[in-house]
Amino acid sequence: MKVKILRQVTPVSEPYWEGFNYDGPPDISVAGLLDHLNYNDDIVNDEGVNTTRIGWECSCLQGVCGSCAMVINGIPALACETFVRDLKGNEITIRPLRKFPVIHDLITDRSSIHENLKKTNIFIREWQQSEDKDHEHQYLAAKCLKCGLCLEVCPNYVNGQTFYGAVFANDCYLVSSRNRNKISEIRKVYGEHFGGGCSKSLSCVDVCPMKIPTLASMSKLNRR
Repeated sequence: MKVKILRQVTPVSEPYWEGFNYDGPPDISVAGLLDHLNYNDDIVNDEGVNTTRIGWECSCLQGVCGSCAMVINGIPALACETFVRDLKGNEITIRPLRKFPVIHDLITDRSSIHENLKKTNIFIREWQQSEDKDHEHQYLAAKCLKCGLCLEVCPNYVNGQTFYGAVFANDCYLVSSRNRNKISEIRKVYGEHFGGGCSKSLSCVDVCPMKIPTLASMSKLNRR
């Protein structure tokens, strides 16, 4: 199997495609595939030329940290949750998320996700018991990994602009559920940074690795 990876040495260098050969078992995740390619001290590409180790991020390798978010065969996904056996064809293309600055190879800077929440004060210092008893949905919303996949597919999100995407809307719902004192504050920033810019393509729901029902969060927040 051919593996094509879009590589970039530094944040300011030009990206380039590099190919590798993989002849191992298909019952392996893309994260395992990258580990396999990086395993030897002497790494050789598909042209027989020595090359450097492929840069990528991981932490848990169990689908609960979001670090290994990347674009695999054109679809944003977690590398540890995507298996070679499920990919069609005999070629795999892997590239970094395009909505965030590249640091090195498949590693991107997604700090803007947290910075947007900090700028708008969408985080909880003081927890309160929820009055609406919507605990099941609150639990689902709290599973957000901040991986950035929803922003990668969002047609309205551009890094550095005022629309903050589904991850922001989800946290607005969650914070307003757990601290009623913040509802008036959230109403303003929600309209400014999400409500006025979402075209409801719902591609964010399709790619979410935690299957968070973001549309339901939006509907509940709009009613609130």
